[in-house]
Amino acid sequence: MTASSTRRTTATRSRLAAVGSIAVAGALILTGCGDQTKDSGSESTDGATTSSAPLADKLPSDIRDKGVIKVGSDIAYAPVEFKDSAGKTVGIDPDLAAAMGKQLGVTFEFENGTFDSLITGLRSDRYDIAMSAMTDTKDRQEGIDSETGKKVGEGVDFIDYFTAGVSIYTQKGKNTDIKTWSDLCGKKIVVQRGTVSEDLAKAEAKKCTGGKTITIEAFDNDQQAQTRLRSGGAAAGSSDFPVAAYAVKTSGGGNDFQLVGEQVEAAPYGIAVAKNDTQLRDALKAALDAIIANGEYDKVVKKWGVEAGAVKEATINGGK
Repeated sequence: MTASSTRRTTATRSRLAAVGSIAVAGALILTGCGDQTKDSGSESTDGATTSSAPLADKLPSDIRDKGVIKVGSDIAYAPVEFKDSAGKTVGIDPDLAAAMGKQLGVTFEFENGTFDSLITGLRSDRYDIAMSAMTDTKDRQEGIDSETGKKVGEGVDFIDYFTAGVSIYTQKGKNTDIKTWSDLCGKKIVVQRGTVSEDLAKAEAKKCTGGKTITIEAFDNDQQAQTRLRSGGAAAGSSDFPVAAYAVKTSGGGNDFQLVGEQVEAAPYGIAVAKNDTQLRDALKAALDAIIANGEYDKVVKKWGVEAGAVKEATINGGK
C-alpha cells in the first residue's frame, strides 16, 4: 500500500515505472484468490524456537522473552497481505515475516487495522511494528503530514524490503481515454484513504485547468474502492502496482478491470518501527539480510510473482 502518513506513500512522491512490466501481473494470477474483506482478528506466522534461532540474541529482551512480535497491518491488500478462502492471513508480508521469525526465534502476530491508523497504533504500543506495504518516505520518517506539511508525530524508522510503483486501473473496456494521471481531470477516482494514490490524485487535481478537477472518493480499504469501481461508481481506481495487477487478474475472473498507462513513483516498502526501538529495528534488518542471503526471500517473491520488486539488501530509511 501507500499512505500519506501511515502506509503506502506520500503526497507527490510514490513510486516509478521501473518496478516491472505488466508481465508481472500475469504471474500474480497463479495465486488465484478473489476479493477479500477486512477482518478484525489477528493471526500468527510460524517462527523457530529461540534456542535454534541464529539471531535471537539481537532482539530486545522483552520481545525475546514473549516470543512474539505484534504486527499492525491492513489485511485487505492482496497479494501483499490478505485473507484466503479459509480465513488465513496470507501474502508477501506474512511469508517474509515467517521466514524472518525463524531467524529471530519469534512469531510475527498480524493484527488487522485500517491503514491510516497503523502509525498511531505503533506510537501507542498497540503494535511492535507495522508491516503493510507501507511506503518509506521522508515525511513518515520525520512525522510530517504530507498534505499540510505540519509535524504530527515523532516519525518512525523503516527497514526497506521491497520496491513498488503506483498504477491506475479502470473497468474493462470503459474510460479508454484515461492513460495518465492528467487524464483524470473532470472524472472521479476511487482510492484507499491515506495512500500514495490519494496523495497523487490530490496533487494532480491542483493541476487541472478549465474549471475541471478530480473527484476523489477515499475508502478504508482497497477492496471497498474496487467494489465501488466495479459497480460503475467511478471512472478509475489506483493502488500499488502489485495490488492493482492482482485485482486486474483475479476480479471477475479477469473480466472486471484493466491496467492503464505505466506505473509511477517507484519507492520502497518499509517495515515501520518506533524511533526509540533501534535494537528491534537492527534485529529486523539483520533477519531480512539473512533471508536474502539464504534464498528464502527469493522464494517468497517468486511464489507471489513479484520478483521485479525484489531488493538485494535491507536498507534503513532509504525512502526519499
